[in-house]
Amino acid sequence: MSRVLMIQGTGSDVGKSLVVAGLARAFVRRGLRVAPFKPQNMSNNAAVTRDGAEIGRAQALQARAARLEPTADMNPVLLKPQGEAGAQVVLRGKILGAAKAREYQDWKPRLMSMVLESYERLREQADLVLVEGAGSAAEINLRANDIANMGFARRVNAPVAL
Repeated sequence: MSRVLMIQGTGSDVGKSLVVAGLARAFVRRGLRVAPFKPQNMSNNAAVTRDGAEIGRAQALQARAARLEPTADMNPVLLKPQGEAGAQVVLRGKILGAAKAREYQDWKPRLMSMVLESYERLREQADLVLVEGAGSAAEINLRANDIANMGFARRVNAPVAL
């Protein structure tokens, strides 16, 4: 059975991605099989996996730090911001469609099951799954149906380091 550790932060751009990459490399050097995972990422900076799936660039970097080939399961939900408070939703590397912020909130319960499937596939292949949260852990307006921070951590019983 693999272990899990989630890294959350006090905001965006506070270093969560680099902390996860550094931890991944450190644990790999100690002989563990490590898988990086970010349930939901909002970024226009995508990387393309070998099989053509889009994931966040930070998750591709984390995969390399873990000495793995990046996969869509490492970042199952990628939100690519578009105008007027909307985003293109990329699910497991493929475009699902566009959604306004309120509409996306309605999608989240269904997306959580897909996120959990991706997480479980990674767990089967790793000794340790390092999970990166999104933005701030305390975004109260996003707490309902949270798939990126404490909502996800609770679902998988992950300890969280802030």
